[in-house]
Amino acid sequence: MTSIKGLYAIGEANFSDHGANRLGASALMQGLADGYFVLPYTIQNYLADQIQVPRFSTDLPEFAAAEKAVNDKIQKLMNIKGHRSVDSIHKELGHIMWDFVGMGRTKESLTKALAQLKEVRKTFWSDLRIPGEANELNVELEKAIRLADFIEIGELMAYDALNREESCGGHFREEHQTPEGEALRHDDKFSYVACWKYTGEGKEPELIKEDLNYEFTKVQTRNYKS
Repeated sequence: MTSIKGLYAIGEANFSDHGANRLGASALMQGLADGYFVLPYTIQNYLADQIQVPRFSTDLPEFAAAEKAVNDKIQKLMNIKGHRSVDSIHKELGHIMWDFVGMGRTKESLTKALAQLKEVRKTFWSDLRIPGEANELNVELEKAIRLADFIEIGELMAYDALNREESCGGHFREEHQTPEGEALRHDDKFSYVACWKYTGEGKEPELIKEDLNYEFTKVQTRNYKS
């Protein structure tokens, strides 16, 4: 459990600061391990006590506002009535992320990715087709809601990767490498935790930084050859 009662963290986030723009395989495997082997023996103790907790009232303005926002989004998606399936747009998004925002990336590829992601977002909100109805079991609607989030996080990852002009961790900015071809960090410029603030639809996010000051750990470049 985190410092917030009832909020659990699994995967890498359960013991350290989790980097959103890093290798996915190790984070995925740890999430699976926690989900299969750890959570069933930890969260059940918390849930067992919840039977004594009175039901929370939904007669609150915050609940009404959240419910309305979700229903408005669903209605907006259903009313597009375009020609592209959710899966086809999802696949297009995946190709962009794989080709231009992958393990090896450049300023040119990330700039190209942001331009193409902007077009994917435009296509999604103008030419999406969701069969069926909103008030029934609708897998395509569920996928569309998730895909809207995927597009946003894809753009955010590209923004962050473009801003960080160094090679760090497992992600390689090809312009920033040592003569031996190893990752080249620039700790004098990028030794900070980055957070991006949403500034509105279609607007660039705002970068918020918190400097990293190490007292007991020596900062050094990871060597993949050793």
